[in-house]
Order: sequence, then C-alpha cells, then structure tokens
Amino acid sequence: MSDSTKRFSARARSYAVFRPSYPPGAVAAALADLGDPQRLIVADIGAGTGISARLFAERGPAVIAIEPNAAMRAQADPHPRVAWREATAHATGLDEQSVDVVTICQAFHWFAEDSTMREFRRIARRRAVLFQYERDERHEFTKGYGDVVRAYATDDTERRRRNALRVFAAFPAARLARYEFVSTQRLDRGELLGRAASSSYLPATGTRAQKLHEDLSGLFERQQRTGTGTVELVTVTHVLIADW
Repeated sequence: MSDSTKRFSARARSYAVFRPSYPPGAVAAALADLGDPQRLIVADIGAGTGISARLFAERGPAVIAIEPNAAMRAQADPHPRVAWREATAHATGLDEQSVDVVTICQAFHWFAEDSTMREFRRIARRRAVLFQYERDERHEFTKGYGDVVRAYATDDTERRRRNALRVFAAFPAARLARYEFVSTQRLDRGELLGRAASSSYLPATGTRAQKLHEDLSGLFERQQRTGTGTVELVTVTHVLIADW
C-alpha cells in the first residue's frame, strides 16, 4: 500500500473532473440540528479536490479543507467560504474544539485509526460525519463495472473501505446515526474511462491499463442506453454521524 498522501498525485485531474458529487440529502443530514449554518465551522478532512468542501460551503458554513496532497489541492476550484490547509487527519493543526463538525468524505479508509478519531474529537465541538459511496450492484451495469474493477484492482482498497465503515461505526463515546442515499452518475464512454482513471487502485499505464480500458469499452458497448450513448453507474452514499 503506497503512501495515501501521495497516491492521487498523478490522478488529481481525473478525480476533479470525473468523481461524482454527493447527494443533497447527505449534505443536509451532515448539518442537521446544528443551528444556523452560517454560524458553523466545518473541518473537511482529506478534502481532495474540494468536491465536498464546496458542497458544505454552499449551505452556509465556513469550511477548513484539510488536504496533504498538493496536486489535489491545486485542482480545487476556489470558493469564498473554503480555506485550504496542508495537513493530515492525524495532525490537523487545528485548535481544540475550534470547529463545530468534522466531515470525512470518501477518505476515511486511508486513516481509519483510533488516533484520527481522537483528533476529530479534539477539534470538533459537536459532531463527526463520514460520507462513503459504494457501488449499488443490484443494477446491471454497476455490477458489470464492479466485476471489471475487482479483476484489475492492484491492492485491497475496497476491503479497507468496508473496514472503515465498521471502525467509524464504533466511534468512541458518541451517539451514532446512519443514513443511505442512492444516486446515479450518467457517463459517456470517455467519462467512464475517466471515472476509472480517478481510482488509485486501478492500473494507469502499461498493458494492464490498456486491457482495463478495452474491457470497460466493451462493457460500455454492450450496456449503453439506447439513443443516449451513456451508461448509469449507481451508488449508495453511506452517511454515519457521530454526535457527542
């Protein structure tokens, strides 16, 4: 397993362009019952290219986006209520109880440890929130895409994601709530290949990468929606909220 703070450096552009957003209901759940959103401060940990940070900021809070990877930060579109910091989940550099809520979106599996949860509890006054989307393989194309991903995966990232949900669900000394939100990403052929290119555990160069592209293109040809030239990748966003 390569250093998680560096592994997206060569994929930052693909991540910014081709990764899906998060469902509005998930964002609303993360901020529910915390009062006037414009009075809130959110620390978004592992903020990547700012997809989630901008969504929270659009609801009113001031957002501190914590991201150690310079290439990922460089791809982030600016937002007046998002301030970026180079730091990690283990050492955010934030003061004790300096934010209202910590959010971790599609990143907790890189640092799912007791030490990071202690750091979240130290800096947040009220809440920590996990967003994690997974393929909904009850849908035919999504199942086919999952089969291809499993065939070409270069490490155990998917197992790490499953384990991360279990770790966060045991957040110490907190009340836990769970929600699920289903969403669909419609992709043309190029966007499908770009979506795969944003995944750090799929081959990016060489013979294996070429074969991956061929298999995904074949899947696309077989299952594209008639008249649209697109496929639909269905995901379930798991939202876990730890309150204290």
